[in-house]
Amino acid sequence: MNDTPLRYRPHHFLCSVGFEGKGYSPEFTTNMTAIVMGRLRAARGDEVEIEVVEDTDDICTPCPSRRGKACGSGHHIDQLDAAHAAALGLKPGDKLRWGEALERIRALPEDALSDICAPCQWLAFGMCAAALKRLKSGT
Repeated sequence: MNDTPLRYRPHHFLCSVGFEGKGYSPEFTTNMTAIVMGRLRAARGDEVEIEVVEDTDDICTPCPSRRGKACGSGHHIDQLDAAHAAALGLKPGDKLRWGEALERIRALPEDALSDICAPCQWLAFGMCAAALKRLKSGT
């Protein structure tokens, strides 16, 4: 198991729950698949340590919108991060295990995504809502 902590922006916690193998580019999708499927959803994935960051993270590395340590979708992403950080009780520098993150996500109200994910282009596809429902039901 890779013991290197993941670096995550706050909104990527929920993105990882809803991820279904789609992304912004083939490189982005390959990277996110390696992180989500290869680490978080793998055996002992609940033990993976994650550090909360406020700039680009391990998922952002190959993103076509990345501009150095910033995102070309800056304001939009900042809105997502602020809403997710508040909803999940996260701040830059926090460290937690994926299992703890899942517990925080499970505790979100049923309609949380309509508020905290409102500016996200992926919300309309329903992947995250379905994944959150499965997480809450334990299936």
